[in-house]
Amino acid sequence: MATASLPLFNLTAKSSPLCFRFHIAGYKPLSGSSCAKFGSSKKNRDGGIQISVYKAVSSSLSFRDLDADDFRHPLDKQNTLLLKAIPGLNEIGKALLGSISEQVMVLENIGTSVLVSENQLSELHHLMVQSAEALKIEAPDLYVRQSPVPNAYTLAINGKKPFVVVHTSLIELLTRKELQAVLAHELGHLKCDHGVWLTLANILTVGAYTIPGIGGMIAQNLEEQLFRWLRAAELTCDRAALLVVQDPKVVISVLMKLAGGCPSLADQLNVDAFLEQARSYDKASASPVGWYIRNAQTRQLSHPLPVLRAREIDEWSRSQDYKSLMKRAVSTNSLQNA
Repeated sequence: MATASLPLFNLTAKSSPLCFRFHIAGYKPLSGSSCAKFGSSKKNRDGGIQISVYKAVSSSLSFRDLDADDFRHPLDKQNTLLLKAIPGLNEIGKALLGSISEQVMVLENIGTSVLVSENQLSELHHLMVQSAEALKIEAPDLYVRQSPVPNAYTLAINGKKPFVVVHTSLIELLTRKELQAVLAHELGHLKCDHGVWLTLANILTVGAYTIPGIGGMIAQNLEEQLFRWLRAAELTCDRAALLVVQDPKVVISVLMKLAGGCPSLADQLNVDAFLEQARSYDKASASPVGWYIRNAQTRQLSHPLPVLRAREIDEWSRSQDYKSLMKRAVSTNSLQNA
């Protein structure tokens, strides 16, 4: 979720003004052997690598008349309304975004990644289509990129068809259901139209830095507001992931693995223990000193701490709002073709 324009942003992809990442703030690349594959892999007759698929009928849910505000986090709603209240901001942002950056990102992905389709990594394609159908959104293009950093992000530029990029190391780290949670999280950004507001906030901040005198102070305040909105947006998209996979432990497992997992230890990780860790963090930060440290720890992060995200999604999964949404769900059967 980074751009080169914000000095306090310190994430890996800096070439696009609209970039959403399923990312843990401060997360470093995992090392070690890669043994937990998406499905399984084998060499075909030509010597290439082929990802095997599950030839089973799976049941999924689709939600009637699903609106983004049905699952949007309250903090996301609050901060989005503040951005929408600025007259003409949407039009200004679109006018300032030219076609050059769009062409750069499109060509970069076509040239350096693998485009997923019915005939290319078909199971990944199926998971994306299935997730998009559940959230009532058009499926974006999906690319797989070689990278040792487990990550996924969404790019939407100037109203054109967006696309999602998933790194190979993330596919190796997660189970099939966990990977679907990641794809649904990225779709949540598109469903909630987060791209428009992230870009506009970036433009505002860059513009403020050019104002002599108080410009730096204004920009710093805008950055803090932007980070606050970004953290809330991530909580919203975790909810989108839960709506698709229908199991809070799957979403929490993704967060846990990104926080401290690797393929060789994946089968030893315990979601319940991670949730208990989240509760202990709440207790440790309940004192005045703990609250101050927690605030200082998170205020410059683009993503909430993984333990806080785990606690949030666990609580929402037991809420009346979530239960009401699930009552609106319609079960569908979809066949996964090899």
